Amino acid sequence: MAGLPDRRRPGGQAPSKGRQPFIVLTGLSGSGKSQAIRALEDLGYFCVDNLPTTLIPTLAKLSVRAGGDIDKVAIVVDVREGNFLSQFPTIFRRLRKMPRLNPVLIFLEASNDALVRRFSETRRPHPLAPDRSPSEGIREERSRLNSIRDMADEIVDTSDMTVHELRQFFMGLSRNRSQARLVITLLSFGYKHGLPVDADLVFDVRCLPNPHFVPALRRRTGRDRAVAQFMEKDAPSREFMDRLEDYLRYVVPYYIAVGKTYLTVAIGCTGGRHRSVMIAERLRRALTDVGGARVRVRHRDIGHA
Repeated sequence: MAGLPDRRRPGGQAPSKGRQPFIVLTGLSGSGKSQAIRALEDLGYFCVDNLPTTLIPTLAKLSVRAGGDIDKVAIVVDVREGNFLSQFPTIFRRLRKMPRLNPVLIFLEASNDALVRRFSETRRPHPLAPDRSPSEGIREERSRLNSIRDMADEIVDTSDMTVHELRQFFMGLSRNRSQARLVITLLSFGYKHGLPVDADLVFDVRCLPNPHFVPALRRRTGRDRAVAQFMEKDAPSREFMDRLEDYLRYVVPYYIAVGKTYLTVAIGCTGGRHRSVMIAERLRRALTDVGGARVRVRHRDIGHA
């Protein structure tokens, strides 16, 4: 479980109201940065792909001085540019100190299997392994980007996202930034399919009665009324869910106070189809009235049999 301060924003400072949006997209090759920047472009961002690292401060200054011609900027920077790994950390720290600028670093990643499949489908070489296998380039890039990943305001795992879902995610991400100070993602998952890498808080609900062992409920999901009724009629399960709701209602204002913009709350059961899904949906309804926050739900493993 993550602590209350947002470790990704030094000093826990919230971005000042009225600062110029300046989104920096980076991450692993093949993780979907091109689709993300197109989605932001559709929303009116001034977008630049593969901007040389040394020109980032220049573009940031121009965006602030543009006098309304450029009101929001998004750029993609990654290992395709030779000086990126050595120069980016220092340059991004400079951006965070610039007056009237609100820089946000978003890091995209995916599982090795997903990245290898994408490189295979496009038949493109990995930028760090033009004469080697994509797997070797992916391993090297993941290792070399660890320090930049640690600086990110938001880490997005695109392993299970289609191109359409990725575009929708980033379009929603941009809109949400202007609608609420904190976007809460309630992420249901199954432990048998692995822990989500981008979770801030993780809650294990495998201790609750499992609808999977009820023949009439096995093929249903936590979205079905029958599954919800099965869980709600169990008194210990109701108490568990009530206490989890109370905890989140208590802790969310702290995240808002320290300036965190995104909070991913992961709820895990065995397969990710029944208990975690039902509880995520219940929490969405329970948290809709929390001031300064917007709640959304993603069911990562609901499609697994």
